[in-house]
Amino acid sequence: MRAVIQRVSSATVRVDGEEVGRIDGPGLLVYLGVTHGDGAAEVAWTARKIWDLRLLREERSLSDVGAPVLVVSQFTLHGDARKGRRPTWQAAAPGPVSEPAYDAVCAELERLGAHVERGRFGADMQVESVNDGPLTLVLDTP
Repeated sequence: MRAVIQRVSSATVRVDGEEVGRIDGPGLLVYLGVTHGDGAAEVAWTARKIWDLRLLREERSLSDVGAPVLVVSQFTLHGDARKGRRPTWQAAAPGPVSEPAYDAVCAELERLGAHVERGRFGADMQVESVNDGPLTLVLDTP
């Protein structure tokens, strides 16, 4: 599982012009990519790490301040462009594998106490964000 995490002042995700997720104020925007072998252990580790990482101002975490998180599915995080001019997406898990894992990460964050907003899985989304810092981190499960 791979996550790209941005500290944001605000973030919005739209599908066909309709707002489907939004956070205002300090929080995190998480792009989440799932690969073939990801299961319950990776879900739990990723959610806990997002919840506890001290990425907000004054070295605070979501768990410290109750800041919101917007989670957007993004299979392209597992793209490989090392050869040729066209990336391959072979490492990205197909929808029947990745959608339940995406939903599980969101649910686990909620179980931990996070206010979670979501994108719409599989949709052509338009994501707008105002980076705070900027701070962007790539997180891979062990």
